[in-house]
Amino acid sequence: MKEVFINYRTGDGEKTAALIDQELSRRFGPQHVFRASRSIAPGESYPDSLLAALRRSCLLLAVVGPDWTNFRTRLHDPEDWVRREIVEAFDCEVPVVPILDGRKTSRLSKADLPSELARLADLQSIPFDTHDTETGLRRVGDLVAEMVPGLDDLAQADETSPASDTVTNSIGDVSGTAVQSRDFTGDVGGTVVKGSHGPVHTGSGSIYQNSRHVSGDRHFSGDGMTYFEGDNHGGIQHRFGEPDRREDDSR
Repeated sequence: MKEVFINYRTGDGEKTAALIDQELSRRFGPQHVFRASRSIAPGESYPDSLLAALRRSCLLLAVVGPDWTNFRTRLHDPEDWVRREIVEAFDCEVPVVPILDGRKTSRLSKADLPSELARLADLQSIPFDTHDTETGLRRVGDLVAEMVPGLDDLAQADETSPASDTVTNSIGDVSGTAVQSRDFTGDVGGTVVKGSHGPVHTGSGSIYQNSRHVSGDRHFSGDGMTYFEGDNHGGIQHRFGEPDRREDDSR
């Protein structure tokens, strides 16, 4: 079932119509959005598919570009599809919202419309700034979510309801970079561990901790230090409270 029908004029608003279609399809699923150039498959009857989709819709978005009323001849033609779709929506009592495409597009005036479309001038419209499409698309999506409450906001569900087989963050706030993965192989570098009060070594190689002096062939000295060399398998040496002296790396 299609809940949202996008009405537009080729050559005057079709790019914005495509953007709206893409955003609504992302948020609610493409099966709930009808745009003729995408939704009607090759070989299908164009008039039948179009009218059938419109009659089962809960909302019509009429994309009105800066030259929309300049197509005066077409708007007065009963066979013009832009006109037919809007008139059909009025007849079926489907709510219609004009989307004013671009900063140069003004509100519709009854003087510029045939009598069958005069109601459009009385309807509250939404401005769509083509220089800030992100804001415009979010506004249209929020409007659709409000006017068609039966739609599930898939994007919001993905952000707030993690799936059962996904990994969630359990370490709280992290200062720096944290990498989280469910399945991985190989060494893990640059791991951040919250709550540690000293260095944490997660890979191979040597660690010299709190050594005041390192010189020569990896000798060290100092009062209070921990020394690891290579891959640690239990060989940890601690020195605390002794006078400064040199100690070779074989100990």
